[in-house]
Amino acid sequence: MKFKNKVVVVSGGARDIGKAISLKLAAEGAKIAINYHGSEDKAKATLAEITNAGGQAIIVRGDMTKNADVNALVEKTLAEFGPKIDSLVNVVGGLVARKTIDEMDEGFFNQVMSLNLNSTFLTTKACTPHMPEGSSIVNFSSLAARDGGGPGASVYATSKAAVTTFTRAMAKELGPRGIRVNALCPGVISTLFHDTFSKDEVRKKIANATPLGREGAPEEVADAVAYLASDESSFITGANIDINGGLFFS
Repeated sequence: MKFKNKVVVVSGGARDIGKAISLKLAAEGAKIAINYHGSEDKAKATLAEITNAGGQAIIVRGDMTKNADVNALVEKTLAEFGPKIDSLVNVVGGLVARKTIDEMDEGFFNQVMSLNLNSTFLTTKACTPHMPEGSSIVNFSSLAARDGGGPGASVYATSKAAVTTFTRAMAKELGPRGIRVNALCPGVISTLFHDTFSKDEVRKKIANATPLGREGAPEEVADAVAYLASDESSFITGANIDINGGLFFS
Protein backbone atom coordinates (compact mmCIF):
# COMPACT_ATOMS: atom_id res chain seq x y z
CA MET A 1 0.00 0.00 0.00
CA LYS A 2 2.63 2.51 -1.14
CA PHE A 3 0.04 5.34 -1.30
CA LYS A 4 -1.61 4.73 2.07
CA ASN A 5 -2.85 8.05 3.52
CA LYS A 6 -1.74 9.86 0.35
CA VAL A 7 -4.09 12.26 -1.44
CA VAL A 8 -3.93 12.24 -5.23
CA VAL A 9 -5.67 14.51 -7.74
CA VAL A 10 -6.18 12.94 -11.18
CA SER A 11 -7.39 15.34 -13.86
CA GLY A 12 -9.24 13.45 -16.54
CA GLY A 13 -9.38 10.44 -14.24
CA ALA A 14 -12.70 8.92 -15.32
CA ARG A 15 -11.89 6.89 -18.43
CA ASP A 16 -9.18 5.12 -20.40
CA ILE A 17 -5.70 5.98 -19.08
CA GLY A 18 -7.12 8.26 -16.37
CA LYS A 19 -9.39 5.52 -15.09
CA ALA A 20 -6.57 2.99 -15.01
CA ILE A 21 -4.49 5.46 -13.00
CA SER A 22 -7.32 6.17 -10.56
CA LEU A 23 -7.93 2.45 -10.00
CA LYS A 24 -4.23 1.64 -9.65
CA LEU A 25 -3.47 4.34 -7.09
CA ALA A 26 -6.66 3.69 -5.15
CA ALA A 27 -5.75 0.00 -4.93
CA GLU A 28 -2.42 1.10 -3.45
CA GLY A 29 -4.21 3.05 -0.72
CA ALA A 30 -4.50 6.55 -2.18
CA LYS A 31 -7.45 8.83 -1.61
CA ILE A 32 -8.37 9.90 -5.13
CA ALA A 33 -10.01 13.11 -6.36
CA ILE A 34 -11.15 12.26 -9.88
CA ASN A 35 -11.79 15.19 -12.18
CA TYR A 36 -14.01 14.73 -15.23
CA HIS A 37 -15.72 17.07 -17.67
CA GLY A 38 -17.98 15.34 -20.20
CA SER A 39 -17.80 11.75 -18.94
CA GLU A 40 -20.15 11.74 -15.96
CA ASP A 41 -21.36 8.15 -16.42
CA LYS A 42 -17.79 6.90 -16.68
CA ALA A 43 -16.77 8.96 -13.66
CA LYS A 44 -19.57 7.44 -11.59
CA ALA A 45 -18.60 3.97 -12.77
CA THR A 46 -14.95 4.53 -11.86
CA LEU A 47 -15.97 5.88 -8.45
CA ALA A 48 -18.17 2.86 -7.83
CA GLU A 49 -15.39 0.48 -8.79
CA ILE A 50 -13.03 2.12 -6.31
CA THR A 51 -15.49 2.32 -3.42
CA ASN A 52 -16.79 -1.20 -3.98
CA ALA A 53 -13.21 -2.40 -3.58
CA GLY A 54 -12.91 -0.54 -0.27
CA GLY A 55 -11.08 2.50 -1.61
CA GLN A 56 -11.72 6.20 -1.09
CA ALA A 57 -12.50 8.61 -3.90
CA ILE A 58 -14.61 11.55 -4.97
CA ILE A 59 -15.56 12.78 -8.42
CA VAL A 60 -15.54 16.47 -9.31
CA ARG A 61 -16.81 17.85 -12.59
CA GLY A 62 -14.83 20.70 -14.09
CA ASP A 63 -13.14 22.13 -17.15
CA MET A 64 -9.42 22.20 -16.36
CA THR A 65 -8.86 25.06 -18.80
CA LYS A 66 -10.98 27.25 -16.52
CA ASN A 67 -9.29 28.64 -13.43
CA ALA A 68 -12.50 28.70 -11.38
CA ASP A 69 -13.14 25.00 -12.08
CA VAL A 70 -9.56 24.08 -11.20
CA ASN A 71 -9.77 25.97 -7.91
CA ALA A 72 -13.08 24.26 -7.12
CA LEU A 73 -11.45 20.86 -7.68
CA VAL A 74 -8.67 21.69 -5.25
CA GLU A 75 -11.07 23.10 -2.66
CA LYS A 76 -13.31 20.01 -2.79
CA THR A 77 -10.30 17.72 -2.53
CA LEU A 78 -9.01 19.50 0.58
CA ALA A 79 -12.46 19.62 2.14
CA GLU A 80 -12.90 15.88 1.66
CA PHE A 81 -9.44 14.52 2.39
CA GLY A 82 -7.61 17.10 4.50
CA PRO A 83 -5.06 19.87 4.20
CA LYS A 84 -2.58 18.38 1.70
CA ILE A 85 -2.23 17.00 -1.82
CA ASP A 86 0.56 14.46 -2.19
CA SER A 87 0.39 13.88 -5.93
CA LEU A 88 -1.10 15.53 -9.01
CA VAL A 89 -1.55 13.55 -12.22
CA ASN A 90 -2.39 15.70 -15.23
CA VAL A 91 -4.11 13.42 -17.72
CA VAL A 92 -6.45 16.02 -19.27
CA GLY A 93 -5.64 16.72 -22.91
CA GLY A 94 -6.60 15.84 -26.44
CA LEU A 95 -6.30 16.29 -30.17
CA VAL A 96 -9.80 17.77 -30.73
CA ALA A 97 -9.55 17.18 -34.50
CA ARG A 98 -7.00 16.49 -37.21
CA LYS A 99 -6.44 19.69 -39.18
CA THR A 100 -3.70 20.87 -41.48
CA ILE A 101 -2.40 24.41 -41.13
CA ASP A 102 -4.56 25.42 -44.10
CA GLU A 103 -7.67 24.08 -42.35
CA MET A 104 -7.14 25.50 -38.87
CA ASP A 105 -7.77 28.99 -37.58
CA GLU A 106 -6.52 30.86 -34.54
CA GLY A 107 -9.45 29.71 -32.44
CA PHE A 108 -8.68 26.04 -33.08
CA PHE A 109 -4.98 26.57 -32.37
CA ASN A 110 -5.75 28.24 -29.05
CA GLN A 111 -8.30 25.57 -28.11
CA VAL A 112 -5.82 22.71 -28.49
CA MET A 113 -3.01 24.60 -26.77
CA SER A 114 -5.30 25.45 -23.87
CA LEU A 115 -6.57 21.89 -23.50
CA ASN A 116 -3.09 20.44 -23.22
CA LEU A 117 -0.83 23.19 -21.87
CA ASN A 118 -3.07 25.66 -20.01
CA SER A 119 -4.79 22.85 -18.12
CA THR A 120 -1.42 21.55 -16.91
CA PHE A 121 -0.34 25.04 -15.87
CA LEU A 122 -3.57 25.81 -14.00
CA THR A 123 -3.73 22.55 -12.04
CA THR A 124 -0.05 22.83 -11.15
CA LYS A 125 -0.44 26.40 -9.93
CA ALA A 126 -3.53 25.51 -7.86
CA CYS A 127 -2.18 22.33 -6.28
CA THR A 128 1.42 23.19 -5.44
CA PRO A 129 0.64 25.51 -2.48
CA HIS A 130 -0.86 22.44 -0.78
CA MET A 131 1.86 19.94 -1.71
CA PRO A 132 4.30 19.01 1.06
CA GLU A 133 7.95 18.10 0.68
CA GLY A 134 8.21 14.68 -0.95
CA SER A 135 5.16 15.16 -3.16
CA SER A 136 5.09 14.68 -6.92
CA ILE A 137 3.50 15.76 -10.18
CA VAL A 138 3.12 13.51 -13.21
CA ASN A 139 2.27 15.26 -16.47
CA PHE A 140 1.30 13.76 -19.81
CA SER A 141 3.28 14.66 -22.87
CA SER A 142 3.24 12.40 -25.94
CA LEU A 143 5.28 10.61 -28.55
CA ALA A 144 3.92 13.36 -30.82
CA ALA A 145 6.05 15.85 -28.87
CA ARG A 146 9.11 13.85 -29.89
CA ASP A 147 8.38 13.33 -33.60
CA GLY A 148 5.95 16.13 -34.55
CA GLY A 149 2.83 13.96 -34.61
CA GLY A 150 0.87 12.34 -37.40
CA PRO A 151 -1.10 14.03 -40.19
CA GLY A 152 -3.18 16.94 -38.92
CA ALA A 153 -1.74 16.78 -35.41
CA SER A 154 0.74 19.65 -35.55
CA VAL A 155 -0.90 21.75 -32.84
CA TYR A 156 -1.38 18.74 -30.59
CA ALA A 157 2.30 17.85 -31.01
CA THR A 158 3.32 21.43 -30.33
CA SER A 159 1.21 21.66 -27.19
CA LYS A 160 2.61 18.38 -25.87
CA ALA A 161 6.15 19.55 -26.57
CA ALA A 162 5.31 22.59 -24.46
CA VAL A 163 4.21 20.24 -21.65
CA THR A 164 7.59 18.51 -21.95
CA THR A 165 9.41 21.81 -21.48
CA PHE A 166 7.05 22.97 -18.73
CA THR A 167 7.78 19.71 -16.90
CA ARG A 168 11.52 20.38 -16.97
CA ALA A 169 11.04 24.00 -15.92
CA MET A 170 8.81 23.06 -12.99
CA ALA A 171 11.25 20.36 -11.90
CA LYS A 172 13.87 23.08 -11.51
CA GLU A 173 11.51 25.57 -9.89
CA LEU A 174 9.77 23.21 -7.48
CA GLY A 175 12.70 20.94 -6.67
CA PRO A 176 13.96 23.15 -3.82
CA ARG A 177 10.53 22.73 -2.23
CA GLY A 178 10.85 18.96 -2.41
CA ILE A 179 8.29 18.55 -5.21
CA ARG A 180 9.27 16.28 -8.09
CA VAL A 181 7.84 16.86 -11.59
CA ASN A 182 8.01 14.27 -14.36
CA ALA A 183 6.06 13.39 -17.48
CA LEU A 184 5.16 10.33 -19.51
CA CYS A 185 5.27 10.37 -23.32
CA PRO A 186 2.91 7.59 -24.46
CA GLY A 187 2.93 6.19 -27.96
CA VAL A 188 -0.10 4.34 -29.31
CA ILE A 189 -2.17 3.19 -26.33
CA SER A 190 -5.46 1.38 -26.87
CA THR A 191 -7.92 4.12 -25.86
CA LEU A 192 -10.89 6.13 -27.10
CA PHE A 193 -8.37 8.70 -28.39
CA HIS A 194 -7.19 6.36 -31.13
CA ASP A 195 -10.64 4.85 -31.62
CA THR A 196 -11.74 8.36 -32.54
CA PHE A 197 -8.81 9.85 -34.41
CA SER A 198 -6.77 6.97 -35.89
CA LYS A 199 -7.76 4.65 -38.72
CA ASP A 200 -7.62 0.91 -38.06
CA GLU A 201 -5.14 0.31 -40.86
CA VAL A 202 -2.84 3.01 -39.49
CA ARG A 203 -2.98 1.54 -35.99
CA LYS A 204 -2.15 -1.93 -37.31
CA LYS A 205 0.76 -0.54 -39.32
CA ILE A 206 2.15 1.26 -36.28
CA ALA A 207 1.69 -1.78 -34.05
CA ASN A 208 3.54 -3.95 -36.56
CA ALA A 209 6.36 -1.40 -36.72
CA THR A 210 6.72 -1.38 -32.94
CA PRO A 211 9.44 -3.71 -31.62
CA LEU A 212 6.98 -5.28 -29.19
CA GLY A 213 4.47 -5.72 -32.01
CA ARG A 214 1.38 -4.28 -30.33
CA GLU A 215 -0.33 -1.25 -28.85
CA GLY A 216 0.04 -0.40 -25.20
CA ALA A 217 -2.65 -0.80 -22.56
CA PRO A 218 -3.89 1.91 -20.17
CA GLU A 219 -2.91 -0.30 -17.23
CA GLU A 220 0.70 -0.29 -18.40
CA VAL A 221 0.70 3.49 -18.37
CA ALA A 222 -0.88 3.47 -14.92
CA ASP A 223 1.97 1.29 -13.62
CA ALA A 224 4.47 3.88 -14.82
CA VAL A 225 2.49 6.69 -13.19
CA ALA A 226 2.42 4.78 -9.90
CA TYR A 227 6.20 4.53 -9.99
CA LEU A 228 6.75 8.21 -10.78
CA ALA A 229 4.23 9.34 -8.18
CA SER A 230 5.66 7.14 -5.44
CA ASP A 231 8.70 7.45 -3.18
CA GLU A 232 10.33 4.69 -5.23
CA SER A 233 11.31 7.36 -7.77
CA SER A 234 12.48 9.85 -5.15
CA PHE A 235 15.57 10.95 -7.14
CA ILE A 236 13.84 11.26 -10.51
CA THR A 237 12.63 14.69 -11.57
CA GLY A 238 12.51 16.58 -14.86
CA ALA A 239 12.26 13.30 -16.77
CA ASN A 240 10.04 12.79 -19.81
CA ILE A 241 9.79 9.03 -20.08
CA ASP A 242 8.83 7.26 -23.30
CA ILE A 243 6.26 4.49 -23.03
CA ASN A 244 5.77 3.34 -26.60
CA GLY A 245 6.96 -0.26 -26.89
CA GLY A 246 10.21 0.84 -28.51
CA LEU A 247 8.57 2.66 -31.41
CA PHE A 248 10.67 5.77 -30.88
CA PHE A 249 13.92 6.29 -29.02
CA SER A 250 14.43 9.83 -27.71
